[in-house]
Amino acid sequence: MSSQTAGAISNDRAGGFVLRRVRSARDHGIIADMKSFIAPASILVLVSLACSASKSAGSERVVNQNAEIQSASTTTSSNTNQEKQPCTLTQAGSPTLNGLRLGMTIDEVLAIFPGSKDDSEVRLDLSRPPSQFGVSELIIRPSKFESKEKFVGISQITFVLLDGRVSTVNIGYNGPAYSHVDQFVTKFVEGTNLPPPDQWQAYVGMDTQLKTLTCKDFEIRVFAGGEGGNLNYVLMKDLDADKKLKDRRAKARAQATPKP
Repeated sequence: MSSQTAGAISNDRAGGFVLRRVRSARDHGIIADMKSFIAPASILVLVSLACSASKSAGSERVVNQNAEIQSASTTTSSNTNQEKQPCTLTQAGSPTLNGLRLGMTIDEVLAIFPGSKDDSEVRLDLSRPPSQFGVSELIIRPSKFESKEKFVGISQITFVLLDGRVSTVNIGYNGPAYSHVDQFVTKFVEGTNLPPPDQWQAYVGMDTQLKTLTCKDFEIRVFAGGEGGNLNYVLMKDLDADKKLKDRRAKARAQATPKP
């Protein structure tokens, strides 16, 4: 083999080696470039997915919050619908218990209890003059009189009169015992045009024992308590008469107060 031929072969081999190195370097460069591109792209995809998840969670929170607000609004509306309605009844619509009612005169009261005029206790009450404000009081114990069958379970009835007219009737009962005042109210309103117990106002701290119904010009209190219900009572009050009495007392106090 000539020296020229050997040189050519050597150059070819060297050139092939160089070409392979160049191709290898180029391929590594491309791969490196691809890696440098893929890495940021992967990060962008992950960030995008995280943002989507965050938006989805945020949307769920908004939906849940809106649902809670709507639920609260519905509950409020429901409670509003169940609020107590004002009682617009006048004294003419106040209950009558076996003929007893607000606004009666003494003679009308005594007529319901035959023989009461001759009773010593009643006569003592009648002998007392009204107070300076026009107030008088009369106590009737139904069991002592002929009409007692109409007032079974009632121990006594106290009448307060203003200017000779019944302004307050306080009916005391012997029982029975009630676990909740609503049971008493339910029984009391039977046969009347008075609203049911849920329209009455419970007395704070005595919710299960005392309830009040305030109408246009009269008020009723019902109390359940005592051993066997022996402290049960119903009190009916004429609000116009009550205001008149308060005005008289206020005027008297004002007149009694020394002026500077």
